[in-house]
Amino acid sequence: MATMKAVRIHEYGGPEVLVLEDIPRPEPGEGEILIQVHAAAVNPLDWKVRSGSQRERLKHKLPLILGWDVSGVVESLGTGTKSPEAGSEVFARLDTGRDGAYAEFTVCDARIAAKKPSSLDHIHAATAPLASLTAWQALFEAGRLAAGKRVLIHGAAGSVGGFAVQFAKQKGAWVAGAAKGMDIDSVSALGADEVIDYDAGPFEDRISPVDVVLDVIGGQIQERSLKVLRSGGILVSTVGINVASEAKALGVEAKEFFVRSDGDQLSEISRLIDAGRLKLRVGTVLPLAKAREAHELAESGRARGKVVLKVKD
Repeated sequence: MATMKAVRIHEYGGPEVLVLEDIPRPEPGEGEILIQVHAAAVNPLDWKVRSGSQRERLKHKLPLILGWDVSGVVESLGTGTKSPEAGSEVFARLDTGRDGAYAEFTVCDARIAAKKPSSLDHIHAATAPLASLTAWQALFEAGRLAAGKRVLIHGAAGSVGGFAVQFAKQKGAWVAGAAKGMDIDSVSALGADEVIDYDAGPFEDRISPVDVVLDVIGGQIQERSLKVLRSGGILVSTVGINVASEAKALGVEAKEFFVRSDGDQLSEISRLIDAGRLKLRVGTVLPLAKAREAHELAESGRARGKVVLKVKD
């Protein structure tokens, strides 16, 4: 039986539970593809799953391979799978209910993979799927953002926030991006109409009412965001809703949002990247064997840009 190197967890805990080991290489089933992983991005979901905080929601079986942002090359196709062809470069947001991409090979449903942007290497491509799909779906599906509407995007310097600023501008919306002082210039460079510095005072005192708020932070940021919504406005949160009753009393919606894998949407995003209409930001790149260090860095909040595991040279 063919084997591969993979980083798995056998128990929940800190970065020390990440173990590099040799395990059997998976085989694609009907409608699936086997991807030779070149790069896997490290996202907050990864360390939340590792810690055990998602065990009730996702109900994973251990041992488990983490990492659901992948870029690589199609190695083989399962029964009945016609595309993408073997040898194709693809990227995908993998199904979080099964093994991820901290490994030399991973399997996924062929329908959720998309052609990798030809303008990007695998390292950069791996940073895009989860964050870009989250921003896309949160804004346009949950938030119903359209041209001419006003949106406030929290955490605008982060992966999801950065994509959200760019998508919203391209849709024709008026965009305010909120970030810490050290990130103001980078948010402005993404095209935000107004950039709000969290360090300069309460954001709710410095913005006119908006139609949509994208919240990736939660807590008091979420509570205070209700104050900037117009009647009938929508607050979309990727981190859960704790203001449902307050929102109802104010005549606004508060929606908890969960991203889904979508190959068609990812293909459209790939085209936007190749057209030069989206900027991506890579931070630290580490080898697969240093997954523990990657988690420590990403979870610390000190990373500037996305942390990526390079699996294949």
